[in-house]
Parts: sequence; structure tokens; C-alpha cells
Amino acid sequence: MTTPTKSWRSGGCHCGAVRFEANVTDQVVAISCNCSLCAKTGFIHLVVDDADFRVTQGEENIDEYSFHTHTAKHRSCRTCHVTTHHTMRSRPDGMSVNLRCLDPDANLQLRFQEFDGASWNEDDDMPTTAANQA
Repeated sequence: MTTPTKSWRSGGCHCGAVRFEANVTDQVVAISCNCSLCAKTGFIHLVVDDADFRVTQGEENIDEYSFHTHTAKHRSCRTCHVTTHHTMRSRPDGMSVNLRCLDPDANLQLRFQEFDGASWNEDDDMPTTAANQA
């Protein structure tokens, strides 16, 4: 079985001050979480390894927010306040990209998966990068 080829997809915040790239295959699993923050902001997760994510513009314009255990680090644009990515509590060695922030020409084939983040505890597994590749 061959490993699907990844390519860098661009995205950014609403005002364009923060830009990033995520290295993903054409077919991905997007995760809809019902935790208190994701539910209110509409964040849809595209989970990648740290090595498959990079900020390409506006690092100095990124604010960081954390709550509860302070493990997750939610990063948003200081100007328009759109959350573009975050380090997850359930997988601190990876990055969650806000699927809604990818540029329209990302050309991804999406499959959606629900995650019960409202009831999440240390024994639950959020899908990993391998599971996110369709």
C-alpha cells in the first residue's frame, strides 16, 4: 500500500495578517468538536503533525488563549480575532488547523467525524494524524 502524497495548503485569518501552511493529503478527515470553545467559535479541526504546520506570516500578530488545564493553546489573529490553529489538549505533539481558515483553492476531499469534546477526558482518544488521512 502506498502512502498518499501530501502537499502544502495555505490559509489564514480573516484580515490576512496571519498566514499559515499545512501539509496534508487530498483526502482528509475533518473533526467537528462539541467542546465549549469549538461549539461557540465554529472551529473545525484538521489535525496534523507539528512538522506539517508552519506560520508563514504574522507570527508577531498571534495571540494565545488557554483555559481549564492550560494544555491547549488556541492561537488567533490579534487584529481580526479569528482562531487559525491550536495545540490540542488531547494531542499536544500535534497541531489542529481551523479547516474554515484554509484558502478556497485547497481542493480537499473531506470526510467529517464527530468528537465529543464536551465529555473528553484523558482516557479518550481524539483521532490522530494517521486516522485523519482518509
